[in-house]
Amino acid sequence: MAIASTNPATGELIQSFDALTEEQIDEKLATAAATFRSYRTTTFAERAGWLRRAADILDAEADALGRLATLEMGKTLASAVAEVGKCAKGCRWYAEHTEALLADQPHPFDGAKVFTRYEPLGPVLAIMPWNFPYWQVFRFAAPALMTGNVGLLKHASNVPQCALAIEDVLRRAGFPEGAFQTLLVGSGAIEAIIEDPRVRAVTLTGSEAAGRAVGATAGRTIKPSVLELGGSDAFIVMPSADLDTAVAKAVHSRTLNNGQSCVNAKRFIVHEEIADEFVSRMVARLESLKIGDPLDSSTQMGPLANPDAVEEIDRQVQETISAGARLHTGGKPLGGPGSFYPPTLLTDIPDGSPGHDEELFGPVALVWRARDVDDAIRIANDSDLGLGGSAWTTDPAEQERFTTEVDTGMIYINHFTESTPEVPFGGTKNSGYGRELAEYGPKSFVNAKTVWIADD
Repeated sequence: MAIASTNPATGELIQSFDALTEEQIDEKLATAAATFRSYRTTTFAERAGWLRRAADILDAEADALGRLATLEMGKTLASAVAEVGKCAKGCRWYAEHTEALLADQPHPFDGAKVFTRYEPLGPVLAIMPWNFPYWQVFRFAAPALMTGNVGLLKHASNVPQCALAIEDVLRRAGFPEGAFQTLLVGSGAIEAIIEDPRVRAVTLTGSEAAGRAVGATAGRTIKPSVLELGGSDAFIVMPSADLDTAVAKAVHSRTLNNGQSCVNAKRFIVHEEIADEFVSRMVARLESLKIGDPLDSSTQMGPLANPDAVEEIDRQVQETISAGARLHTGGKPLGGPGSFYPPTLLTDIPDGSPGHDEELFGPVALVWRARDVDDAIRIANDSDLGLGGSAWTTDPAEQERFTTEVDTGMIYINHFTESTPEVPFGGTKNSGYGRELAEYGPKSFVNAKTVWIADD
């Protein structure tokens, strides 16, 4: 894929970029390694000061940064500005809490002072996706920089201006030259960068296929990795739930970020007593959404990221319908310029169809009917993916069963899945391994060094 900014609402090419040469990549890796040797000796107070300054810049320039994201990947301007604000919040949270999270951990032992000290590893490569072009990066960068690591960003090739803007914000905030660098490279350069001995760890948010490739390379070179991959989150609704609230949250979660989020609710598992009413209300809400120019403040859903995304989601929908699913609304790309696909709802999802077996990365809701709690749990767990999920019920016994028995990295009760700095984030099964955020952010890429000092 070319490294280029293309407005997905119009198809207009905004700006293209040349990929770094091998010599330029080598220079950036050398800079990262050299910077790390001095940066790791900076204090938590110094790093926190720079990170708070980055938060201030993000807040002050949120409108301009948000507009850049909207132009590159199509999310509504309001949601893009809010994403920048979330990054500022994350910076401030890690500036405040990282020193305590990485404090020496004592281990009582007769005859010696024994403790674990958490030390930075070095340059960490972050391979990040386009769907949250700022937050995905800052949720890695804020804890990594506070830990004393330095960052190398290989961002998605369709958001190069966002990638460069992040580097610029951190540089203006005071971080030393080389503490965080953007690498404008294609996916073909990733393997060699991971293999380079100057790179000490890697984190990826992306597809299963990308995760398998990155994880294999990291494993072969014995480097730590964190993989946050796809999701096909279940959204379970039981008869005790407030149906108005559940439907409103279902539509919000499914269409968040134009339906392009790993933790969008995607599979709606509804008790048969309320399934018909749930579908009817959800269809009405989906059909009421205003789709259009994401820069227009009245727009509720913008385009998908590119024409390939429209082609892929439409393939999945048509094949699922051909296999026997029932279409209630949407289901056909919108005409005209731009990469627009309407909110779509399918029921009666057949086993073996794309709707059953694949992640649908677009505004398509898939609805299953469940006979009871056991059936709802069975359907929820009938996926190779296990990122997050939610259950909507006021019954304490049902809440406990969903909490315990739904096989995911995250389960939310009466709230849809989200990521926030205070709470760990990550999945099970083919959704990846490792955790981000909360205490896992700083501790994902450290040497947990045992220190033993014998008594005199």
